[in-house]
Amino acid sequence: MFLRRLFRFLSKDIAMDLGTANTLLYTRAHGIVVNEPSVVALDANTGKILAVGAAAKEYIGRTPRSIRAVRPMKDGVIADFDVTRAMISYFVQKAISGLRLVRPSMAVCIPTGITQVEKRAVIDSAMLAGAVDISMIEEPMAAAIGADLPIHEPLGNLVLDIGGGTSEVAVITLSGVANSQSVRVAGDTMNLAVQRFMRDAFRMEVGDNTAENVKKIIGAAVPMPNAPILEVSGKDMVRGCPRVVKVTEAHIREALREPVQAILEVVLRALEKTPPELAADIYRNGMLMAGGGSLLKGLDQYISRETRLKVFVDKDPLTTVLRGTARAMLDRETYRSVFIN
Repeated sequence: MFLRRLFRFLSKDIAMDLGTANTLLYTRAHGIVVNEPSVVALDANTGKILAVGAAAKEYIGRTPRSIRAVRPMKDGVIADFDVTRAMISYFVQKAISGLRLVRPSMAVCIPTGITQVEKRAVIDSAMLAGAVDISMIEEPMAAAIGADLPIHEPLGNLVLDIGGGTSEVAVITLSGVANSQSVRVAGDTMNLAVQRFMRDAFRMEVGDNTAENVKKIIGAAVPMPNAPILEVSGKDMVRGCPRVVKVTEAHIREALREPVQAILEVVLRALEKTPPELAADIYRNGMLMAGGGSLLKGLDQYISRETRLKVFVDKDPLTTVLRGTARAMLDRETYRSVFIN
């Protein structure tokens, strides 16, 4: 017991939201210290890391043949083990300054649908990046804790977490997940849908960053009055020349129709499998939305209209999951049952 307390005293506790689009780190002393894109720029010949995070994201679509801009996370899980390990190591070193006597302990949030092999990859990456004593928590549970939902009570709490790679729905009661559903349709799928629409409707190719910006500025799930008309730059697919077209909110709403429908369907599947008593609680209390994808304009209204539930978006949906992971990490006795390993 004494050694465990000494270890906790000397160690640097880190909570990490290892996301497809962004990685966030929280430390006990300084709060959120890292919030950067999950992107790494590499020398294509030597594999040397040239940039990580926000700096590396600027490389996407703009690199010469000697440089690769890589997103090592796909659909919420590790797609490139070595690059992910290097990215985690970089962010951990950035989060913790100065000398430390022992390696940091970490609490990491993961998707609900993750396989045992994918869990092992997350643990191995974190350990090789310098962490030890790794705890894991499912993302919808972390979101519920971060949003101050009464997870310990015998009440149904419905959470929808829309990240970069996955959308996850969970019914939470008595500190456990009663039912969960997930679909690998989220923010990245929306970006791809915008790119596909631009090709089909305008015969124009746009890059990943451009598609994401278009989605953020005029993307919506329901009609938005007075939305601006956006000039979008790209490459003409017929002539191969640079081109600019004017795009409306209605255009992008049509582009996003399929991924928005897929997210609604995963919510409906979760509700279909929910026991009656918990369903009654959810009808009274509504549904929490978290994650960057929940910021799509009108998405909460659309889901509320289709499910007849009250839907509310967390005050800071980009950090909800990390805040919950950090709270569970800092108060392990209270939240002991939410950790899955």
